[in-house]
Amino acid sequence: MTKKTIIQAPCIDQTADWPTGCESVSTVMLLQYLGIHISVDDFIKKYLPCRPFEQRDGKLIGADPRQEFAGSPYDPDSMGCYAPVISRALQRVLTDWTEQAENAAWRIEDLTGVPMDRICTEYLDRGRPVIFWACIDMKEPIAGPDWYLEDGRTVFSWVSNEHCMLLVGYDGKMYYFNDPWEHHGRIGYPKEVVEARHRAQYEMAVTAYRA
Repeated sequence: MTKKTIIQAPCIDQTADWPTGCESVSTVMLLQYLGIHISVDDFIKKYLPCRPFEQRDGKLIGADPRQEFAGSPYDPDSMGCYAPVISRALQRVLTDWTEQAENAAWRIEDLTGVPMDRICTEYLDRGRPVIFWACIDMKEPIAGPDWYLEDGRTVFSWVSNEHCMLLVGYDGKMYYFNDPWEHHGRIGYPKEVVEARHRAQYEMAVTAYRA
């Protein structure tokens, strides 16, 4: 019999209110699963560092997605952010929560580059959902656009179709996600495709759980 693990985490849809907020929505799904009562808007406004794009001397200047969200999660033309940004935001949320709740202790792990078999056995099988970067609707990644970072000299190259979901399970053929895009809810995608799209987005993943 093929093993199947599914974690019953909350589903939140991003489409209407946070068109480029997949990272924030996936993070809030995880936080709510952990029993932390925070809204997507509160997470974005209080904990997510964002930098708008600007034109300067004929150049498009934007955030380094490893440091800040590039644009705004409320703007459909914005980009996104990478695992280090979400790890730090999680740390701030959980620090605030620990100050309010007795005996609360949390562990945050950046799982970027961790093999999928380890993610399944060491995290999903232990009831620990994972914030997971891949591509929207599992489309092919697209190189670009490019922009300059704050120094006006360094060029950053985005990989388009970037998407973030909450990985909640797997079986012999599929990985299962709470996918916040277009009312997908809990959805399965073929393992081979997921792994290829995950590699295209630098194999980024983050989780948090009670220590």
